[in-house]
Amino acid sequence: MPVLDEMSQLLQQGKAKEVAEKVEAALAENLSPKQILDEGLLAGMAIIGGKFKNNEVYVPEVLIAARAMNAGMKILEPQLASAGVDPIGTIVVGTVKGDLHDIGKNLVCMMFKGGGFKVIDAGIDVPAEKFLELVKEHDADILGCSALLTTTMPAIKEVVDAVKASGAEVKIIIGGAPVTQAYCDEIGADGYAPDAASAVDVGKSLL
Repeated sequence: MPVLDEMSQLLQQGKAKEVAEKVEAALAENLSPKQILDEGLLAGMAIIGGKFKNNEVYVPEVLIAARAMNAGMKILEPQLASAGVDPIGTIVVGTVKGDLHDIGKNLVCMMFKGGGFKVIDAGIDVPAEKFLELVKEHDADILGCSALLTTTMPAIKEVVDAVKASGAEVKIIIGGAPVTQAYCDEIGADGYAPDAASAVDVGKSLL
């Protein structure tokens, strides 16, 4: 569909206003909200995610594309809800206690939205009990924890331990500059992602 191809292109260029207009145009053409989501918005975001993984685009381009996607989603979300289109899963994402970095977390939130998830942004400096509270409140499938400092990495273990102790049925993905697969294995988290684009693949594999 030309309108969906154009939407995907404009999203990749980060043109928020034009993306929103294309969503309205597609709805006016009686395309289903799910088709607009899958073949327009998510298709564009998937291309950006792939380019980001291959270092063909960088964080600023991804953030601009994600902003354009959000502009389209504002119009589409009520339509998706009334059409009964469910997200593929729910994820709670936050930066752990003691850590105030948010660019990586924001990127992960955007990528998961772009992957068709419902995203609950827990914010920064989030203690383990707050993560748990949000997981229970939103019946989350996945919990994403990020730490950008070596000194805040132990806080990820606290979250993993708290979740296990609570018996909550949620998969935990961890990431951030100092975090490694070895650390993930050591503390018993379910998945590790080296970057925001990979995080969505890990998330989908854990559903």
